[in-house]
Amino acid sequence: MSSDTLNAALLAQIDQHFDHEVSFLSALVRKPSDNPPGDCAGHAEMAALALESFGFEVERHPVPQADVTRAGMISATNLVVRHRFGDGPVIALNAHGDVVPPGDGWSADPYGAEIRDGWMIGRGAAVSKSDFATYAFALKALIDSHATLAGTVELHLTYDEESGGLIGPAWLLAQGIVKPDYAICAGFSYAITTAHNGAIHLEVTVRGKSAHAARPDTGHDALEAATAVLNALYKHREALKLIRSATEGIEHPTLVVGLIEGGINTNVVPDKVTLRLDRRVIPEETSRAVVPQLTALIEASVAGYEGISVDVREILVTSPLRAIEGAEGLSAALQRAARQTLSRDIPTEGVPLYTDARLYCEAGVPTVIYGAGPRTLLEANGHRADERVALEDLRVATKTIALALADLLAPA
Repeated sequence: MSSDTLNAALLAQIDQHFDHEVSFLSALVRKPSDNPPGDCAGHAEMAALALESFGFEVERHPVPQADVTRAGMISATNLVVRHRFGDGPVIALNAHGDVVPPGDGWSADPYGAEIRDGWMIGRGAAVSKSDFATYAFALKALIDSHATLAGTVELHLTYDEESGGLIGPAWLLAQGIVKPDYAICAGFSYAITTAHNGAIHLEVTVRGKSAHAARPDTGHDALEAATAVLNALYKHREALKLIRSATEGIEHPTLVVGLIEGGINTNVVPDKVTLRLDRRVIPEETSRAVVPQLTALIEASVAGYEGISVDVREILVTSPLRAIEGAEGLSAALQRAARQTLSRDIPTEGVPLYTDARLYCEAGVPTVIYGAGPRTLLEANGHRADERVALEDLRVATKTIALALADLLAPA
């Protein structure tokens, strides 16, 4: 079969089964898999049964409870589908099925998978249940077309991206369950992501001594000291804007204090205040070098306060995604495919968020990000009300992935 004949067959297969693809995505969206709380094993089983109904053999890999609990979740099962076409490299396609809770402000049921003006609306519709469908139906098209290819395609469908990925892709890789040569991870249709930020989440606990509000002089005010920590962090945040990234799509490091709690009652001097911060690390930085810098900044901010101590605990430390040798071949194949499916050139770029893709990169696997979605996370309403994916983008991404895989695994 010539490449032109194969490509035409792949496109026809995807069009033929597209209604089934949309129905599959609808079912995924309608079953909640919010993380937190992270009780995701039921969603994995539903997805596995659906994939088996399409003819796939699905491996179920439950994560040990101790690991799940350590990740702050209730249950997680990772799914792996493998199809060997012939001798050659193994290409993994990774998407995550856990999602952030819906929050308020929706104009539709967050679990309704309502289709409105060509868009499916629902939590996870774009990030990244859509790519369960993209990758599964791209692989199905390759199988149904009876393509002669040199290599293996694997689906890695995981459930802890919103908790950091350590019991998803990282666990599958560490256990030796998967050993891909290349990886493509969930993304959007109009660009290929080759770099992204890392993230550091720290919990800062400021401790003092409680006292009656009528005699505050007999206590040590942890909230007053925590204010000094906040002022130091916000001053540091302004300085971070001067550190510029050379990666297209990424500007500078960022810092946000996202959670704070403390105090006992209105009439009591606070004895403890806890806050959590998020520091994004650009590709030119090293996460492990940033942690001690932040710790020193925080400790120095309270050095002059009597009776105050501070403890800094790591919650999450992730590395940026950086291009490694071999990733350029993935990008080139996706760009060639997009010229057929979108009739345009799609760029490579960086993004300021962080994803599970960096876990494959950390394991030495050349990795890029590409999947179903609009041009930006904001247009998709990712992590916001009315999250959505355009059905035509779902179709286009499925075709692009299928054509790129056929290109990458073409016999020599």
